[in-house]
Amino acid sequence: MTRLATMFAFILTLMTAAVASAQDYKIRRGDTLRIEVIEDSSLNRAVLVSPDGRISVPLAGSIKAAGLTVEQVQAQLSAALAPQFASAPSVFVGIQSLAEARPSGGSRTPAAAATVDVYLMGEFMTPGKAAVSPGTTVLQLFAQAKGFSRFAATKRIQLRRIGPDGTEKIYNLNYDAIIAGKSSNGQVQVQDGDVFVAPQRRMFE
Repeated sequence: MTRLATMFAFILTLMTAAVASAQDYKIRRGDTLRIEVIEDSSLNRAVLVSPDGRISVPLAGSIKAAGLTVEQVQAQLSAALAPQFASAPSVFVGIQSLAEARPSGGSRTPAAAATVDVYLMGEFMTPGKAAVSPGTTVLQLFAQAKGFSRFAATKRIQLRRIGPDGTEKIYNLNYDAIIAGKSSNGQVQVQDGDVFVAPQRRMFE
């Protein structure tokens, strides 16, 4: 019994340390957070922490996340959503996945060359990093991401691409026109490092 009690105490200590570690973890750019709002399940989503360290949530807007703990982000989000509800909403924030650590020197491993890494931000159904096959088109990528949330401004999707000279270029994509066959932009092939942003709809949009 003494040995069992000692083992149980050791396991409990490990579990307590893991919880404390998670509570102390500071969110990084590239992490994906899971958000749950008990009072409105339509707000439940996975959100990517953008390069500027912020997350975007409908009805709450843009909120700083990088450098903060999960509890701090949860408190900020709850305060931002409070005016939209009759009483303070029950908001839960967790870490769904961590940003991938790149090898020192920024070199890519041979295995990574088999896929193209693109990033989905905003009102996609499955935001975050997506590893797709070379030659994947914009429309195929959108299908793989399972489309957009009901808050998405689908006529104003942005493609942000870094050119050979290192400068960022922004291309506007009209998903509605692509689906209607009025635009050929859906056949554009994605490139490694592409960032797609699905912004929130404006009022009456």
